[in-house]
Amino acid sequence: MNRGLCVLLVTCAGIVGLASPEPAARGLAQAPAQPPTSSPPVSARGTAHRGVLDRYCVTCHNERLRTAGLALDAMDVARVDGGAEVWEQVLRKLRAGAMPPPGRPRPDAGTTAGLISYLETQLDRAAEAGPVPGRTEAFHRLNRAEYQNAVRDLLAVDIDVSGLLPADDADAHGFDNMADVLTVSPALLDRYLSAARKISRLAVGIAPTASTIETYRIPLLLYQDDRLSEDLPFGSRGGIAVRHRFPVDGDYSIRLRLQRTYTDYIRGLGTPQHLDVRVDGRLVRRFTVGGDAPTDAKAVPASFAGNTPLFGDPEWEVYVLEADNDLEVTFPARAGHRVVGVSFERKLWQPEGVLQPRQTGFPLAINERWDGNAAVSSVEIGGPHTVDGPGDTASRRTIFACHPSRGADEARCARDTLARLARRAYRRPVTDHDVDVLLQFYEERRRTEGFEAGIQLALQRMLVDPEFIFRVERDPVDIAPGAAYPVSDLALASRLSFFLWSSIPDDELLDLAIRGELADAAVQERQVRRMLADPRASELVDNFVGQWLLTRNVATVTPDPIAFPTFDENLRAAFRQESELFVASIIGNDRSVVDLLAADYTYVNERLAKHYGITGVYGNRFRRVTLGDGRRGGVLGHGSLLTVTSYPNRTSPVLRGKWVLENLLGTPPPAPPPDVPPLPERGRGGEPVSGRALLEQHRENPVCAGCHAPMDPLGFALENFDAIGGWRTSDA
Repeated sequence: MNRGLCVLLVTCAGIVGLASPEPAARGLAQAPAQPPTSSPPVSARGTAHRGVLDRYCVTCHNERLRTAGLALDAMDVARVDGGAEVWEQVLRKLRAGAMPPPGRPRPDAGTTAGLISYLETQLDRAAEAGPVPGRTEAFHRLNRAEYQNAVRDLLAVDIDVSGLLPADDADAHGFDNMADVLTVSPALLDRYLSAARKISRLAVGIAPTASTIETYRIPLLLYQDDRLSEDLPFGSRGGIAVRHRFPVDGDYSIRLRLQRTYTDYIRGLGTPQHLDVRVDGRLVRRFTVGGDAPTDAKAVPASFAGNTPLFGDPEWEVYVLEADNDLEVTFPARAGHRVVGVSFERKLWQPEGVLQPRQTGFPLAINERWDGNAAVSSVEIGGPHTVDGPGDTASRRTIFACHPSRGADEARCARDTLARLARRAYRRPVTDHDVDVLLQFYEERRRTEGFEAGIQLALQRMLVDPEFIFRVERDPVDIAPGAAYPVSDLALASRLSFFLWSSIPDDELLDLAIRGELADAAVQERQVRRMLADPRASELVDNFVGQWLLTRNVATVTPDPIAFPTFDENLRAAFRQESELFVASIIGNDRSVVDLLAADYTYVNERLAKHYGITGVYGNRFRRVTLGDGRRGGVLGHGSLLTVTSYPNRTSPVLRGKWVLENLLGTPPPAPPPDVPPLPERGRGGEPVSGRALLEQHRENPVCAGCHAPMDPLGFALENFDAIGGWRTSDA
């Protein structure tokens, strides 16, 4: 079995034996080359490589010019350990082929490979002889995703905290889980207090003080002509499926709004259509929409709807503006997470009549689509309107392993409950002081409102405790300043769980850490494999890979609807789903990291297959397909990556080349100068020319060529893909 990916994941997580991650950037995809047994001594090889550097590198990188702040004539190549940080930078440039720059004399491939092998070997030997692990931040705040997942795994409450906590800042490389940017402000502490109160009340099952309404909106450009979710029944089309948390047993309401034009004209009312509301798959109510207009009514332009009855019957005018006024149902629901599904009955597999092109932007906003399919615009879930009790939820079963109403001693039950939960929340064995602090809050509320209310306040205190919000790694008390030391097993457990799951350790991992067994390499590997097989490992794709490969950014891109009229929300969702399934398959099957670039397969549904020109794929379900045309392969052929590295109206070889240098080769180009001229729109004579010609014109400036020479060729290799990932053979 290929162990390369497991090694990569453990290394990226910093699961090493010292105080903080070693600088082990090399040797992931390929082991460091070892010198042959008959190789000359280091001093002789250093002299040979010194000549290579003097001939090809020192011309620019010397004490007088100091190009890029680098003076290689002052560096001792025979003793690379004396300047390891500089030689690491040199090695990255050589491995990427970025130096010497294009247009300058270069050594032959064998000479370059020999220098790379020499530097790798010497740097690795120096690191092994005298490891310098550096250190992590002592206090590492959980980011928003980690906080949400930690609450889910601690209390079995799956709640979206995006409305409770602000988004986290990202560091220079785009990651939002770096300790130095996860700052804390007084306003953020207030938000944590508010979030802890709401979450703890939901977990315990305390009824809200008043009914609330939560609205789930469907984007205008999400076409609802097919089944849109695995949680919706077969034979349905359109609508939405949401996982909604009902706080208590009681009566709730669902109100539906249909899709409109910008003048509030409801679309698709020409024929009657059945609209179903389901909760956990059970039909709650079936509505009929459309077909109720007066028989002599005629569709009118949307620009007149609601303004004048001159172009239609007044009754019809009222109907097309108010046809969804009565789409509301009240029903009893049990507490907990329930799947609320709203969808139309699908009567025809293919629409009748002449096939109409997909519309985006303003044309869609004004098109009345009288004879087309109606579509859902939003779902409003309100309540509770009556309260029948806290219910039997997963969170209550997780919290109340004992209960005074079941004959347990109240004081002992409270202590046992809080001690058990605090152990998971704080990721370590708890002390009597830890529990006593929580019991003080429990007693304050219990005296006036009872046992469960007391537990709720103690949980609220637990969720804002620094031991929960922060990952704390403490130095041993007897360690000398600056000295390296083994990372504790408890710290290793948190590093593993927060990297692979973006959440707290489970009981098995925590038990191993408490017993001191997690530092063993074999135990670590077994745990990594177990954790990658867990469904929670999907967070590795969503958080780490989603930020590394920029698939998260797909949600925010807006391609020009005039230049790319076929782009819609269905394609946007398919882009992200494809990349997530693809990377998850490589991680789950422990494939080589090289497959990220070289795999000959991907995952598509019908919408994405049509966009890629793949035949024989039908329906909204994603399935694995083999790519046999040689056009696409790996993530570089994914529409998600190709779209986020483009401008709204055109491709950008510069952005794509820069992404490859930064995210794949680890050799980011320097920042552009402040007065860099923009790319010209046309050729010198004002004639339209290709993007390649414009960039060639731009690179004629030596200042620009220094950065663009290594970037542009990488980006041009992807120019067959347009700005939304479609294949093309010509531009403009």
